[in-house]
Amino acid sequence: MAYCQFNLKDSLGRDYHEEWGTPVHEDQQQFEHLSMEVMQCGLSFRTVLVKREILRQCFSGFAIDKVAAFTENDVERIMETQGMIHAVRKIRAIINNAKRVQEVQNEFGSFSAYLWSFTDGKVVCYQGHEKGRIPASNGLSLRISKDLKKRGFTFVGPIVIYSYLQACGIINDHDGQCPRRQAILKKHVSIQLPVDAEQDVRQF
Repeated sequence: MAYCQFNLKDSLGRDYHEEWGTPVHEDQQQFEHLSMEVMQCGLSFRTVLVKREILRQCFSGFAIDKVAAFTENDVERIMETQGMIHAVRKIRAIINNAKRVQEVQNEFGSFSAYLWSFTDGKVVCYQGHEKGRIPASNGLSLRISKDLKKRGFTFVGPIVIYSYLQACGIINDHDGQCPRRQAILKKHVSIQLPVDAEQDVRQF
């Protein structure tokens, strides 16, 4: 089964597949993707997708300034929300990360500008990934993870960040037969690179 076929089993997966990998240059959407990956840590991503609207309600639509202003009362409110993923450390991490995003915005102008600076604004296609050879993390995700941690972000290990880079389109990991891969390549400047310190590679 081709890599992208795993995402097409139902309408929820098909809808997200249209979004997944599309390059993002808007900070609120970037923050939502990052927060979803934080929540996914240790869970199946489908669990997070099913609860996406609850997450949006709990975190004010992922409006960065609003989330950065959350207090312990908000943590308690979120923990008491029916259907929410009740993981207090992840909830606090998202609030903390909103504050750190604000700091990055002040330094770089936008969170997106900071992230895309790691690839000079280009979508990265790694050799072999189009054939379903996908790692859990790589050199790029490790470099970004280290820099985010240095800036005070939490729940941003290299595996979380690799999934995040896939989701927000910095890495194009749609398989070679997927129409989304070609659509992204036509609309966005991309670069093909050799594999980069890949870890836990799976062949799909």
